[in-house]
Amino acid sequence: MKEETRLIQNILSDPLTGAISTPIYQTSTYVQKAPGIHKGFDYTRTNNPTRKILENLITDLEYGHASLAFSSGLASVDAVLKLLKNGSEVVAVDDIYGGTFRILNLYKKFGIHTKFVDTTDAEKTISYISDKTKLVWLESPTNPTLKISDIEYISKESKRKNPTILIVVDNTFASPAIQNPLKLGSDIVVHSATKYLAGHSDVLAGLITVKDIDLYEKLKYIQNATGGVLSPIDCWLTIRGCQTLYLRIKKQSENAFQIASFLKKNNKIDKIYYPGLGHHKNHLIAGKQQRYFGGIVSFSLKKDTIESAKKIVTSTNLFKLAESLGGTKSLICHPATMTHKSTPLEVRIHAGIQNSLIRLSLGIENVEDLIEDIDQALKSL
Repeated sequence: MKEETRLIQNILSDPLTGAISTPIYQTSTYVQKAPGIHKGFDYTRTNNPTRKILENLITDLEYGHASLAFSSGLASVDAVLKLLKNGSEVVAVDDIYGGTFRILNLYKKFGIHTKFVDTTDAEKTISYISDKTKLVWLESPTNPTLKISDIEYISKESKRKNPTILIVVDNTFASPAIQNPLKLGSDIVVHSATKYLAGHSDVLAGLITVKDIDLYEKLKYIQNATGGVLSPIDCWLTIRGCQTLYLRIKKQSENAFQIASFLKKNNKIDKIYYPGLGHHKNHLIAGKQQRYFGGIVSFSLKKDTIESAKKIVTSTNLFKLAESLGGTKSLICHPATMTHKSTPLEVRIHAGIQNSLIRLSLGIENVEDLIEDIDQALKSL
């Protein structure tokens, strides 16, 4: 079966009642026949039937061994970093999500050091790997400058240099509808399911998918021990959202390409970041490892000031000024004062996040209306 069919058909009807919609098992505990003898569930922090259905769903979508659902994307990130010990080293993409940057910065006090590298240069990335390196942390595309890393090459060469290394890919911006990092050689895939997977801006969720049982058992222990699990109702919302993933991603990617093409013609814009444009540094790699180029477009202004960017982001009507991305409604964001506000200025600028950088998350509206909206906002500058 093709991916779209597998996604829908693998959400099975309820064997107890025949309900075609996944039941919400809103329970904290379960009756046991005798101590330790039960139907696979004893306490919802450890396991829940609705959560298990979601975990099985993302495992199938990402072609993994098993998955774990968490209360947020950052809870998933934190669980992965708990695999590390004092003295461990992380090589991470420099244009990293601000929340992940904060966690990595926090882990310094536990003796875990991070080297931030431009992972679009695969050879340079490999050169930073040492015997101390335990994780390579990739985002592709990145947030918000949409850098593309060659996941397959970096995975293969990293393990050639250090066989014990783990390759982690934050697949939030792509989603499994666009790429599957485990099939490209990574060990762990992380999602903020809040974004494209749930897809309707109504849930906070995180997911981890792993390639083997050893990683699953380690992360399952961390999940149960620390308790940051996803609630049954949020699992159900994420399952419901996933069912339209392929339809949404196709429309959002089409809208993004047309918006990026339109922005190329505007003389007020300095740079446009979109992997689907031929001038993008790793356009060919994106074409090789992705099915679509995605629903995010970022751009900076020739007048590179925070004030100029704020003028644009407060002048749109259809694009709503808000954090997050990946929903059905189009959103506009100013990373320097919103998503990446906590990232130090020098780190932010070095990663390419200019003061005037604006990020668009394309929804599923009519693209002509969206173009008209962004055009009138640019004319206000």
